[in-house]
Amino acid sequence: MGYGFGYGYYMDWTYILVLIGAVLCMAASAKVNSTYGKYSRVRSMSGMTGAEAAQRILNRNGIYDVRVEHVRGNLTDHYDPSAKVLRLSDAVYGSNSVAAIGVAAHECGHAVQHQKGYAPLRIRSTLVPVANIGSRLGLPIIIIGVLLGGAGSFLAQIGIWVFSAAVLFQVVTLPVEFNASDRAMRMLSEYGILGQQEVGHVRKVLGAAALTYVAAAASSILQLLRLVMLFGGRGGRDRD
Repeated sequence: MGYGFGYGYYMDWTYILVLIGAVLCMAASAKVNSTYGKYSRVRSMSGMTGAEAAQRILNRNGIYDVRVEHVRGNLTDHYDPSAKVLRLSDAVYGSNSVAAIGVAAHECGHAVQHQKGYAPLRIRSTLVPVANIGSRLGLPIIIIGVLLGGAGSFLAQIGIWVFSAAVLFQVVTLPVEFNASDRAMRMLSEYGILGQQEVGHVRKVLGAAALTYVAAAASSILQLLRLVMLFGGRGGRDRD
């Protein structure tokens, strides 16, 4: 039975892999939202805001060329190494909650990684343009290859390799994020920004956030596995 478009697709058991990935991502998202929501209501004893904590961490690490800026959105926090800007979201920048300070410290962890030349971060930064191409063009290339039939088998193979770049990016992201969280908790404790119990709360927040990266990587791997099973062997041609 063919694995192309049409009747064969609706009988395709490999959709289970996609479903598993989707469930993992939804569960991880629900976990991080509930955990962040819980500890966003716990005010830090220091009374520091996320922005103030971020600035203190950067200064303690001798990082004076990174700006701390406010960015719109919910949990849109990120560190931009090319612009050397640490952007904190509405829920983090001006909030003095334990959760907000934890997220701000995590992003500072990325700035420290950048300062120290942390290898996995350099690798991830190098993969960004390739991963963007893979996530946008991988599946379309495979689809075109399938539509072309036997003549497009090689194109389908190329599409799989292109998509693999996006998967590799997700996998490389894991050690980068875990390391940033470890740095954050250590710095919050060593610099006296949070007490030990508060650091424990942050560990739960960042642990829940880490699950979203694990789920995203697992979902991408499952999607890649499905594509290889369907189109990797003979380019998506009909199989017995």
